[in-house]
Amino acid sequence: MDFKSKTILITGASSGIGKETALQFAKLGANIILVARREEKLVELEDQLKKFHVTTLVCKCDVSKKEQVKEMSKVVLEKFESVDVLVNNAGFAIYGSVSDLTIDEIESQMETNYFGMIYCIKNFLPSMLEKKSGHIVNVASVAASFGLPGIASYCASKFAMLGFSEGLKHELKDTGVGITVVSPIMVRTDFFDHPSFEKMPKYSPTSLSSKTVAKAILKAANSSRLEIIVPSVVRGAVWMKNTFPYFINPILGKSFKKQLDSTKD
Repeated sequence: MDFKSKTILITGASSGIGKETALQFAKLGANIILVARREEKLVELEDQLKKFHVTTLVCKCDVSKKEQVKEMSKVVLEKFESVDVLVNNAGFAIYGSVSDLTIDEIESQMETNYFGMIYCIKNFLPSMLEKKSGHIVNVASVAASFGLPGIASYCASKFAMLGFSEGLKHELKDTGVGITVVSPIMVRTDFFDHPSFEKMPKYSPTSLSSKTVAKAILKAANSSRLEIIVPSVVRGAVWMKNTFPYFINPILGKSFKKQLDSTKD
């Protein structure tokens, strides 16, 4: 797909991966729909995109609220009729053991990370199917393949995203509509600004820039693959975990459990 004059909708566009993805698509001449809760941040980004001379639309929307997504989609489809690429990027995590997190805290992660994706797909997929073209990019995480202590509820939301995407990919065969999941390792964004991460080291030496992940999202929008793991070398770790779970899982579990326990001291 040549992105020039194509319409790209990005959720969680106000910062981090979403913001950088908007910039990268705009550089290629795509029209950009910016979706997030913080309207002032979206307006700032819209101003930055003016230098690319592309059409933009700011939509304040909390994707965890299905009625807000429904109203947002009406506005978008009235202006653009359809979207060519839907990037489901909105997401967050709350760090803590399951015993310490409240049910509301666990539910809130699933509502944004998983159901937010569902609401957007349900509202924009019909127009994609009608014109027999388009691509859905779901931004997950390597946590979609590893259940880890301290972020169990976040992992669950990303496991769900990957499983849903795989099932939907089979359903979309021969429709002209594609779907790809982008699963990065730790990324240097404000993702870790949530107070629950206060006692944790900010970033590991191997953490990625938003730009690296944004470029993977652009690649995904033209890919026939189900999942693109960033960096690709981590695919080996996923293979090891799935092939030798009795060896790998205890090592990972012990390492992350030690980190979790240290935050309680």
